[in-house]
Order: sequence, then structure tokens, then C-alpha cells
Amino acid sequence: VDHQRADWVSIHERICQLLIPIRTSLPCLLSEKERKHGMEQLVKRQKYIIDVAYSTAQEFVLDGKHKEAIPAALHALRFSTEVYGSNSVQLVPAYLLLAEASAGVGHLPQASKYLSQAQWIVLRTPDCSVAVQCKLHRSLGLFCAAEGDFEQALYHLANDIYLASSTFGLKSIEASGGYFHMANVFFRQNKMDIANSLYAEV
Repeated sequence: VDHQRADWVSIHERICQLLIPIRTSLPCLLSEKERKHGMEQLVKRQKYIIDVAYSTAQEFVLDGKHKEAIPAALHALRFSTEVYGSNSVQLVPAYLLLAEASAGVGHLPQASKYLSQAQWIVLRTPDCSVAVQCKLHRSLGLFCAAEGDFEQALYHLANDIYLASSTFGLKSIEASGGYFHMANVFFRQNKMDIANSLYAEV
């Protein structure tokens, strides 16, 4: 009952009506053209649910409601898997969101599993976009910082900044997040000069 209530509060109320046509199977006696149209509509609906679930989970994470974010992020992951397949780079944002939400509620082993899955997909995708690679390194950096492994956190955040800077420019908004998180790590290490310098850069 608790799981159902959490699921309802998190996402199910928003997507309940959208699930009905997805869960209804197509009639057998359709022409090839009608079947193709039906499948296109199904995929369109699934992609819409992915967007709704992902943005809902993101809102919860930004509000610090990590527990509420998990069911929504799981829906985003499940429908992404149905639409794109289990090894698609399209799953990475959902995995990263699940990792952040799991870490937020203190489930670090679960967060580590989600991050490993995302990292594995990125490693197996040679043409993976820089934006996704940046997000992965930032998530890995934040996770390592949460675990207290500051050296590894700085390594991943440096990769995030490097990728963002080389693609979007040194003074880009995309790079500023990496500087900010790196400054926080130096702050936690009591290296105030470096931290203040990076905060000024942000």
C-alpha cells in the first residue's frame, strides 16, 4: 500500500489516463497500414510519458524530494527501455536521475548500480553526445563526493569541465556547474583559496 501511495503521489496520477491506450492491445483484424499507424501512435504516447515522468522526477529532485522522485524516474526508465531498447544511450538520463534520487535518500549502493549501468552504456556508445558524457561525469563526481572520495570526485568533475569547455567554451554556462561542484569539494577539503577562486569563476 505504501509503495502504491508513493507511486500515485509521484507520477501515476499524472500519467494514469495516458496508460490506458498503451495497455490496450491493437485489434487483430487491422490492415498493415492501420497496424503501422497504431504502432506509431503507441511510440508517440510512450515518448510523451517518458518526458512527463522524467520532468516530474527532475522537479522532485530539484525540490529535495528524492523519495518522491524515484517512482517517476523508474517510469521514465521503463518506458525508455520499451521504446529504445535496454542498451540505448537514451536510458542514461533516467539512470543518472535514479542515481541522484537514490543517493539523496541515502541508498548509495543502489545509486552506484544505476551509475554503473549509465557508465556501461556510455562506454559502449562511441558516438555518445558530449552533453550526456558531461552529465555522467558530473553525476559520478557528485556520487564520489557523497562517499567522501574527494580525489575521485575531482577527477570526474575535471572531466565534466574539460568536456563542457571544449564543446561549449571556457566561459559557458554548461561548464559553470562543474566549477561549482568542484569548488564545493575543495571547500569540504578546507582548501579555501582554491574553492573561492572557483566560486569566483562561477
